[in-house]
Amino acid sequence: MSENQKKIWITGASSGIGKAVAEKFAAEGWKVAVSARRKELLQDMAKDQNISSFPLDVTDRSQINNVFQNILKEFGNIDVCLFSSGTYEPKDEQNIDPDKIKNVINVNFLGVIDCVKAVEEYFKNKKTGHISIVSSIAGYRGLPNSSGYGPSKAALTNFCESIYFDFKKFGVRVSVISPGFIKTPLTDKNEFPMPFLKTVDYAANQIFNGLVKSNAFEIHFPKGLTLTLKFLRILPYKLYLFLVDKLVKR
Repeated sequence: MSENQKKIWITGASSGIGKAVAEKFAAEGWKVAVSARRKELLQDMAKDQNISSFPLDVTDRSQINNVFQNILKEFGNIDVCLFSSGTYEPKDEQNIDPDKIKNVINVNFLGVIDCVKAVEEYFKNKKTGHISIVSSIAGYRGLPNSSGYGPSKAALTNFCESIYFDFKKFGVRVSVISPGFIKTPLTDKNEFPMPFLKTVDYAANQIFNGLVKSNAFEIHFPKGLTLTLKFLRILPYKLYLFLVDKLVKR
């Protein structure tokens, strides 16, 4: 491993966007630490000489801290952390199920907070680096059948906005990623037509460029969808709820 080789830690890396981004960074010559619960999938990814497997359940705080320390021991340092762990069960979101909503919040939001906490002191002492978090367009405004997923992503976006100011004082960049519909095992569960549906390779390219070649706070794509939703976000409730209700009834 070259001392000049850039290094990134990616959670939620066993499938979907996380996996595609890990493979993209590895192909670009970065050293990549991949974490997720499914060890066998990570081990298969680690056949690439630029990828190393560090299995992790993000709902286990002590495990997060141990994994990060193990990554530092093997890699020496980390330049970027990309936290993309997430869960989504659309059929469970059609009714309010407190236990299932709590599970979504634990994985999508609280697990990410624990990951950020695990690296906070390291980056602040280093006074450089980048923490990026995968949120979603579902966090822009309330949507039908999204009683857990949408709120968890809205909380993530707000969290990123909040910690941006604190980490900036230490020279550490914070960014949030808001993908639209990307074809993954999670979105395959949707039973409705997904506008502007894109591949994971498209998402990986957008994220790589946003993290490496841009200083933007929010990396959002595809623009045809995200800009439309950003417009809906500024509408007054009466008009927004009317329009969404009409779209749902189509």
